[in-house]
Amino acid sequence: MNFNALTPELLVAFEAIVGPAHVLTAQRAEAAAIADAYADYGRDHTEDLHFAPDVVLRPADAEEISQIMRLCHEHHIPVTPRGAGTGLSGGALPLHHGVVLSTERLNRILEIDERNLQATVEPGVVNEAFQNAVKEVGLFYPPDPASKGSCSLGGNLAHSSGGPKAVKYGTTRDYVLNLQVVLPTGDIIWTAANTLKNSTGYNLTQLLVGSEGTLGIITKVVFRLLPFPQQNILMLVPFRQIEQAAEAVSAVFRAGIIPSGMEFMEREAIAWSSDYLKIPLTLPEDIHAHLLIELDGQDLDQLYKEAEQVYGVLERYDVGEILLADTAGQKDELWRIRRNIGNSVRYNSVYKEEDTVVPRAELPTLLKGVKEIGARYGFKSVCYGHAGDGNLHVNIIRGDLDNEMWNVGLRQPITEIFELCVKLGGTISGEHGIGLVQKGYIGIALAEANLELMRGIKQVFDPHGILNPGKIF
Repeated sequence: MNFNALTPELLVAFEAIVGPAHVLTAQRAEAAAIADAYADYGRDHTEDLHFAPDVVLRPADAEEISQIMRLCHEHHIPVTPRGAGTGLSGGALPLHHGVVLSTERLNRILEIDERNLQATVEPGVVNEAFQNAVKEVGLFYPPDPASKGSCSLGGNLAHSSGGPKAVKYGTTRDYVLNLQVVLPTGDIIWTAANTLKNSTGYNLTQLLVGSEGTLGIITKVVFRLLPFPQQNILMLVPFRQIEQAAEAVSAVFRAGIIPSGMEFMEREAIAWSSDYLKIPLTLPEDIHAHLLIELDGQDLDQLYKEAEQVYGVLERYDVGEILLADTAGQKDELWRIRRNIGNSVRYNSVYKEEDTVVPRAELPTLLKGVKEIGARYGFKSVCYGHAGDGNLHVNIIRGDLDNEMWNVGLRQPITEIFELCVKLGGTISGEHGIGLVQKGYIGIALAEANLELMRGIKQVFDPHGILNPGKIF
């Protein structure tokens, strides 16, 4: 890919579009004593990677983004769209420098349509803020990534993010009706209609969701919503054998129960997180894994009946004393522990996180395989994830691994982990995306014919290859 450098004339043009206060360069950041804040635009939550942008632009609306993209398309300037920077695959890293286009100012909830159970929002809205806003009128937006308190809806759309509730309610893509998108050429389109059914041409909406900012920049989204579930039950189930915790997941579903959350945490994951948060949690020596199981709905009596069925399934396994959270505060603490595992791992060590996913009944085989591969190659892993989806986050801990092993030697065991996923009917990413760090492995999951189709789609949308270059392929 051949890109051109920014010129003083382009910087002046960008200033005319977004205003001087929203054009940031390293020199301006240094002069304004915000160098650290500026540097953050060159990193996300992927390992310790950093790529410095040439300029950061913070447009206010689709029209400003359109004007920016027309200039960058004309002058062959690379553009990296950026939300809140909480990604784990390097998708928001400006690999080729150029422009980082931040959607942070597109942060309005434009409409909550209670009659049609829909909402129209901008991509810079934080996930949890949106959830809380619709909850106030009795509505429910289920996708809830662990970083929901800081991640933006635009980033969620880029990766079709899931979270614990995906097991019952689905991922981000299942709630998108329509998108306003600025194409790399600067054209502005709507991808569909604000209807539950649409059989009019190709489904551009679903093509854009999960495209990791490589096809267009989303500037508005119309979500469908659900009535808010008023009741829930939460239980923490300790297992003496780690494989049994994984086996129990499929057994609960086979019993006819669909939890609203089914999370797996091996011992070290829950221990690190509770210590990180300073939340006291007793972990008997013989307990090696936990499942966090949530049931939700409108009828509490019905939920207790379902909980009894879950208990019946768990009796088949070697479990410790099950904790049934009996207060809202206790429930919040348990969910805080689960949601902060990633932060606690980051606090304890540099790490690589692999976002593996298999059919849920194959989870025990995947977990066993990950541990066997780690033992053969001499690395430690801390595993947790959305067990109800078969989605296991494998955190490879650097510990005392030398630079050669960390930067080169781990490629082979990671390849073997991904090959195992595919062999089991799964794939190499469930919700984090391919981005930068997984693109070397994509051929394990997809045939060359698949990749050629994807490259062709990219070429149609982005003939100069300027939008989020260096990602996926």
